[in-house]
Amino acid sequence: MPDDPTYESEVRIPSDTALGLRVQEQIIEVLRSHQFSDKTIFGIRLAMEEAIINAIKHGNKQDLEKFVQVRYTINEEHFLIEIEDEGPGFDPEDVPDPTAPENLERPSGRGLLLMRAYMTECDFLRGGNICRMRRIRE
Repeated sequence: MPDDPTYESEVRIPSDTALGLRVQEQIIEVLRSHQFSDKTIFGIRLAMEEAIINAIKHGNKQDLEKFVQVRYTINEEHFLIEIEDEGPGFDPEDVPDPTAPENLERPSGRGLLLMRAYMTECDFLRGGNICRMRRIRE
């Protein structure tokens, strides 16, 4: 994944889940216009929704005074997105494995599992409050 990518589009929204989902739908439309497959868009939608909602709910604690920054690039090679919140960050290694028998009934960790499953790459930067994901075109 590029170390310091340049993004073609950027949007900053308050920590409101409805606004987060609206941004997600706008990005999905751009993916469609770039002829990403329905199967690929399905996975990207799930991963993006988890990342945006996590930034709003867990990172910014739904504080409308805090913002979520969404930066992305869509080209012939890939879809690259960064979602940044203003929270303290987290260590993804501290999130329990949701597939472990002792965690099957716990709600935490499933979002990270989905993000990692559907995207080619998923990294957390700057202490965990930036999620950078990339999906290489099929």
